[in-house]
Amino acid sequence: MANVTSVTEFILLGFPELHERKTAFFTIFLLMYLLSLTGHSMIIIVVLKEPMLHTPMYFFLVNFSMAEICSTTAEVPKMLDNVLSGKKTICFACCMTQGFIVFSMGAVEFITLTVMSFDRYVAICKPLFYNTIMTNELCLRLAFLAWVGGFVIIISQSAVVWSYPYCGQNVIDHFFCDVGPVLRLACADTALMELIGLLYGATIMWGSFGFSLISYACIIATIMGIPSADGRSKAFLTCASHLTVVIIFYLADMFMYLRPSTQGDTRVNKVVSLVRTSFIPMLNPFIYTIRNKDFKAAVRKILRRKFLNI
Repeated sequence: MANVTSVTEFILLGFPELHERKTAFFTIFLLMYLLSLTGHSMIIIVVLKEPMLHTPMYFFLVNFSMAEICSTTAEVPKMLDNVLSGKKTICFACCMTQGFIVFSMGAVEFITLTVMSFDRYVAICKPLFYNTIMTNELCLRLAFLAWVGGFVIIISQSAVVWSYPYCGQNVIDHFFCDVGPVLRLACADTALMELIGLLYGATIMWGSFGFSLISYACIIATIMGIPSADGRSKAFLTCASHLTVVIIFYLADMFMYLRPSTQGDTRVNKVVSLVRTSFIPMLNPFIYTIRNKDFKAAVRKILRRKFLNI
């Protein structure tokens, strides 16, 4: 290896087949990114400004929105810059940092969604004990667990991927530094790392998804036991948005990462990653807010207050 030059930068291949339509591609995904950024930022600002939303559910939603902003910002601007400028290079350190941010934020999102499922379980199944269980101290500890846990889970894997020698090809067949395409370029046997990554992914995804399913099984059983149809409808609406996000979020990531990381159709992987990176983050703020009466009331209240001040 001493006579082989190490790779100092990678080339993100992206979507070369869209070369003739790059302006349309750039416009569409820039708009989706801006809508995602605006939607999640609005959630954070409205929740922080409006005291009536200072509840555990909205506190965890703010944490989820922050992780979504970090994840999409690590991927989308670089992808759009490559599309517009035609310069597809990314430095070695930048590539490894991008991968670490994307996957650590993904882990934070998984844990946060699980915590939000637990919050909905307590709210619907044990409403009389909700304030006793979901205290400010517990909420802060759970949020801290999500952020620290997300970083700790990913940092050891990222360190191993970073330490591999890269001395041959430097073309990553993706629009960001996904772990599978990066490992394909390593001048070393990556089978053990792929197995560890698969086990980590299965544990995190299936563990958090399983916990969420158990929570929602209890929630549905409790809702079905409510005598009035109006009561059942109100109870279901309090968790419908979160359940929708859980299903969409987990299906996309399970399809991507619950198999050996260097396997699978690259084109399909890129399309699913693009949906996960751009479309779903744009959709999530609308899912959480469009039918949420409390949130819409808080927005009107803030706008009214702002308008009167002006």
